[in-house]
Amino acid sequence: MSLVKEFKEFIMRGNVLDLAVGIIIGAAFTAIVSSLVDDMIMPVIGLMLHGIDFSNLFVNLRDPMDTTYVTVAAAKAAGVPTLNYGLFINAIIKFMIVGFAVFMLIKGMHRLVRKKEAAAGPSEDVLLLREIRDLLKK
Repeated sequence: MSLVKEFKEFIMRGNVLDLAVGIIIGAAFTAIVSSLVDDMIMPVIGLMLHGIDFSNLFVNLRDPMDTTYVTVAAAKAAGVPTLNYGLFINAIIKFMIVGFAVFMLIKGMHRLVRKKEAAAGPSEDVLLLREIRDLLKK
């Protein structure tokens, strides 16, 4: 079998197409979660913490005591190496939201699958095994 033919068979499998769709939807979902965290959650948390902007929490690695640069962007523009722990906190919050959303999605899917299986009744294999069991009992 040629390499091109094998690749064509691989790429046309349902799982690969499902994965591609999942990646595209995941990228769009990530943009929504980023906006949710950056534009809605973090400002509220910052307000509760007396106006702290997490996206601009950093340490100047060249001189930790230097407070010349107020924002990460200003420090980077000046070529100052920074440790951006505020952005890391934002990333952790985004990860937790995405993780929870995926958890809820999978939990809902499992519930639907269980309902479908319960409504469908036992499979043919189970029915056959029950019949064999009953015949062996006799």
